[in-house]
Amino acid sequence: MSLKIRLARGGSKKRPYYHVVVADARSPRDGRFIEKLGSWNPMLGKDDANRIVLDTDRVKHWLDNGAQPTDRVLRFIADAGLGKRDARNNPEKAQPGKKAVERAKERAAKAEAAVAE
Repeated sequence: MSLKIRLARGGSKKRPYYHVVVADARSPRDGRFIEKLGSWNPMLGKDDANRIVLDTDRVKHWLDNGAQPTDRVLRFIADAGLGKRDARNNPEKAQPGKKAVERAKERAAKAEAAVAE
C-alpha cells in the first residue's frame, strides 16, 4: 500500500482550511484517511503560530515507515526541520509560449511593412 502525507480540504466556500493527513494514495482527496497529523489555515497571517500545526512525532513516524509527502506538505515538514526540500528553479516559466512569440513576430512584420509604405 502506497501512503501519502497530504492535505484534505475542509472549511466553507472561499474560506479554506486543510487537515494534514496520512492516506492511501488511491483514496480521494477529502475521503478516507488513516491518521490526522495536523492542520493548515491559509487564512491566517504568515507569522501566526497557528497557521501550520503539525504533530512532529507522528510525522516522523510515518516518514520512517515510507509515507511520501506531497510538495506542499514537504514545505511544511522542511520548515519544521523534519525533512529536506530541494529548491526548484524554472527559468523557462516567465517566457511566452510559441503562439505568443509567433503573434509578436507577425505584429512586428506588419509594423515594418506599414513604415516601409
